Amino acid sequence: MSYRFLEETAIADVAFEADGGTLPELFESAAQALAATMVTDIDQIKRRITKPITLTSKTIEMLLFSFLQELIFYKDAEVLLFNGFHFDIIEQKEESWYLRAEAYGEEINPEIHELLADVKGVSLHDFVVEKAANAWRASVILDV
Repeated sequence: MSYRFLEETAIADVAFEADGGTLPELFESAAQALAATMVTDIDQIKRRITKPITLTSKTIEMLLFSFLQELIFYKDAEVLLFNGFHFDIIEQKEESWYLRAEAYGEEINPEIHELLADVKGVSLHDFVVEKAANAWRASVILDV
Protein backbone atom coordinates (compact mmCIF):
# COMPACT_ATOMS: atom_id res chain seq x y z
CA MET A 1 0.00 0.00 0.00
CA SER A 2 1.52 3.31 -1.07
CA TYR A 3 1.12 6.48 -3.07
CA ARG A 4 3.38 8.93 -4.90
CA PHE A 5 2.73 12.39 -6.29
CA LEU A 6 3.19 12.91 -10.03
CA GLU A 7 4.44 16.48 -10.25
CA GLU A 8 5.02 16.36 -14.01
CA THR A 9 1.44 15.27 -14.80
CA ALA A 10 -0.64 18.25 -13.68
CA ILE A 11 0.70 21.78 -13.44
CA ALA A 12 -2.26 23.58 -11.83
CA ASP A 13 -3.63 20.52 -10.05
CA VAL A 14 -2.22 17.64 -8.00
CA ALA A 15 -1.75 14.18 -9.51
CA PHE A 16 -0.88 10.96 -7.72
CA GLU A 17 -0.69 7.22 -8.18
CA ALA A 18 -1.91 4.95 -5.41
CA ASP A 19 -1.16 1.25 -5.02
CA GLY A 20 -2.53 -1.59 -2.95
CA GLY A 21 -2.32 -5.34 -2.84
CA THR A 22 -6.08 -5.39 -2.28
CA LEU A 23 -8.91 -3.01 -3.11
CA PRO A 24 -9.19 -1.80 0.53
CA GLU A 25 -5.44 -1.04 0.50
CA LEU A 26 -5.82 0.85 -2.79
CA PHE A 27 -8.74 2.90 -1.46
CA GLU A 28 -6.82 3.67 1.75
CA SER A 29 -3.69 4.69 -0.19
CA ALA A 30 -5.74 7.02 -2.39
CA ALA A 31 -7.49 8.53 0.65
CA GLN A 32 -4.15 9.10 2.38
CA ALA A 33 -2.77 10.79 -0.74
CA LEU A 34 -5.86 13.03 -0.72
CA ALA A 35 -5.23 13.95 2.93
CA ALA A 36 -1.51 14.51 2.25
CA THR A 37 -2.51 16.97 -0.47
CA MET A 38 -4.41 19.03 2.09
CA VAL A 39 -2.12 18.92 5.17
CA THR A 40 1.64 18.59 5.68
CA ASP A 41 1.46 15.73 8.19
CA ILE A 42 -1.49 13.35 8.09
CA ASP A 43 -0.27 11.75 11.32
CA GLN A 44 -1.38 14.94 13.10
CA ILE A 45 -5.00 14.03 12.29
CA LYS A 46 -6.44 12.31 15.36
CA ARG A 47 -9.12 9.64 14.98
CA ARG A 48 -11.80 11.29 17.12
CA ILE A 49 -14.75 11.13 14.70
CA THR A 50 -16.11 8.18 12.74
CA LYS A 51 -18.13 8.64 9.57
CA PRO A 52 -19.82 5.69 7.84
CA ILE A 53 -19.57 5.66 4.06
CA THR A 54 -21.77 3.46 1.88
CA LEU A 55 -21.55 3.75 -1.90
CA THR A 56 -22.63 1.87 -5.02
CA SER A 57 -21.32 2.30 -8.54
CA LYS A 58 -21.37 0.52 -11.89
CA THR A 59 -17.53 0.46 -12.12
CA ILE A 60 -14.62 0.21 -9.72
CA GLU A 61 -13.28 3.50 -11.15
CA MET A 62 -16.45 5.36 -10.25
CA LEU A 63 -16.55 3.69 -6.83
CA LEU A 64 -13.09 5.07 -5.99
CA PHE A 65 -14.02 8.42 -7.56
CA SER A 66 -17.18 8.62 -5.41
CA PHE A 67 -15.27 7.59 -2.28
CA LEU A 68 -12.71 10.37 -2.73
CA GLN A 69 -15.48 12.86 -3.53
CA GLU A 70 -17.25 11.83 -0.31
CA LEU A 71 -14.11 12.63 1.71
CA ILE A 72 -13.90 16.03 0.01
CA PHE A 73 -17.58 16.62 0.77
CA TYR A 74 -16.93 16.01 4.50
CA LYS A 75 -13.98 18.40 4.33
CA ASP A 76 -16.18 21.13 2.85
CA ALA A 77 -19.48 20.49 4.66
CA GLU A 78 -18.26 19.44 8.12
CA VAL A 79 -14.62 20.66 8.10
CA LEU A 80 -13.29 17.13 8.61
CA LEU A 81 -10.07 15.41 7.60
CA PHE A 82 -9.51 11.65 7.71
CA ASN A 83 -6.41 9.49 7.97
CA GLY A 84 -7.81 6.12 9.05
CA PHE A 85 -10.21 3.77 7.37
CA HIS A 86 -11.89 0.42 7.90
CA PHE A 87 -13.45 -1.27 4.90
CA ASP A 88 -16.16 -3.80 5.67
CA ILE A 89 -16.80 -4.57 2.05
CA ILE A 90 -15.73 -3.70 -1.46
CA GLU A 91 -17.27 -6.20 -3.80
CA GLN A 92 -18.84 -6.65 -7.18
CA LYS A 93 -22.33 -8.12 -7.31
CA GLU A 94 -24.42 -8.46 -10.40
CA GLU A 95 -23.47 -5.36 -12.42
CA SER A 96 -22.48 -3.01 -9.58
CA TRP A 97 -19.68 -2.43 -7.10
CA TYR A 98 -20.44 -1.87 -3.40
CA LEU A 99 -18.43 -0.17 -0.68
CA ARG A 100 -19.15 -0.02 3.03
CA ALA A 101 -16.50 1.69 5.12
CA GLU A 102 -15.77 3.88 8.10
CA ALA A 103 -13.51 6.92 7.97
CA TYR A 104 -11.73 8.13 11.11
CA GLY A 105 -10.54 11.69 11.59
CA GLU A 106 -11.22 15.04 13.20
CA GLU A 107 -12.22 18.63 12.55
CA ILE A 108 -9.63 20.77 10.81
CA ASN A 109 -7.72 22.87 13.31
CA PRO A 110 -5.24 25.30 11.67
CA GLU A 111 -3.25 25.41 14.93
CA ILE A 112 -2.60 21.66 14.66
CA HIS A 113 -2.97 20.90 10.95
CA GLU A 114 -0.64 22.85 8.68
CA LEU A 115 -2.85 23.30 5.63
CA LEU A 116 -1.46 23.00 2.10
CA ALA A 117 -4.05 22.94 -0.67
CA ASP A 118 -7.82 23.17 -0.65
CA VAL A 119 -8.93 20.26 -2.82
CA LYS A 120 -12.11 21.15 -4.73
CA GLY A 121 -12.77 17.78 -6.36
CA VAL A 122 -11.50 14.76 -8.24
CA SER A 123 -11.01 15.08 -11.98
CA LEU A 124 -12.18 12.38 -14.35
CA HIS A 125 -9.33 13.37 -16.70
CA ASP A 126 -6.86 10.46 -16.82
CA PHE A 127 -8.63 8.80 -13.86
CA VAL A 128 -7.72 5.11 -14.00
CA VAL A 129 -8.10 2.08 -11.72
CA GLU A 130 -6.45 -1.09 -12.93
CA LYS A 131 -5.49 -4.47 -11.63
CA ALA A 132 -1.97 -5.71 -12.32
CA ALA A 133 -0.73 -9.22 -11.59
CA ASN A 134 -0.96 -9.07 -7.78
CA ALA A 135 -1.92 -5.48 -7.05
CA TRP A 136 -4.27 -2.61 -7.81
CA ARG A 137 -3.19 0.84 -9.02
CA ALA A 138 -5.05 4.12 -9.47
CA SER A 139 -4.03 7.35 -11.21
CA VAL A 140 -5.84 10.40 -9.88
CA ILE A 141 -5.81 14.15 -10.54
CA LEU A 142 -7.23 16.44 -7.86
CA ASP A 143 -8.61 19.89 -8.65
CA VAL A 144 -7.10 22.40 -6.23
